[in-house]
This record gives sequence, C-alpha cells and structure tokens, in this order.
Amino acid sequence: MHDYKKLKIWQESVHFAVQVYEVTASFPKEELYGLVSQLRRASVSVPSNIAEGSKRSTKKDFKSFLVIAHGSGAEMETQLLISKELNFISEKKYLELVTKLDEIMRMIAVFVKSISD
Repeated sequence: MHDYKKLKIWQESVHFAVQVYEVTASFPKEELYGLVSQLRRASVSVPSNIAEGSKRSTKKDFKSFLVIAHGSGAEMETQLLISKELNFISEKKYLELVTKLDEIMRMIAVFVKSISD
C-alpha cells in the first residue's frame, strides 16, 4: 500500500521516539520499569504501528493500525504530564514534547480520514 519510510508521520514519529529515549535517560533509576518503560514502549509503538499497518493488504487494516498509533500518542501525552508533575522533566521540555506529539497525532488523524475504505 504505502512505503512507510516515505510517510512524514512515520519519519516524525521515529524522531519523536528518539527524543523520548533521550529525555527518559535522565529519569530516576527507580522509574526504569515505570514511566521510562511506559514512555519508551508507547513512543516506539507509534512508528511501529504505522509501518506495520502500511504493509497490510487492506485500507481498513491500515486504518486500524493508525488508530492504535493514535492511541499510543494519547498514552504518551498522559505519561508526559505525569512526568512533568513529578518534576522528572521541566515545563519547557514538557511543552516542547507535547507540542511535537500533538502535531504527530493531528497528522495521524488527518491521514486516517484521508484513507477511504
């Protein structure tokens, strides 16, 4: 269906996942299996679901994977807020990440709408 590597939403979400890994590297060690793990898994889930969905045989399947990717974005939004409230990330870094995440989530939502069944 689509070459996912050429999709801007895939490219941006890969870059975002790298940012999440970099930011969470400074989280307290006791969060390694908590917020660090959750944020990292959710961040990797977005581009992974875009890639997997793009290789499915139907548009309906692709849409389903995009919806899952969008859900992972909402998960990250919540986890980033909790991280900010716990002072694991600064207000500035939180706003930077949430702004980028919001952009990615909007791109996914628009792409979902653009795919006809």
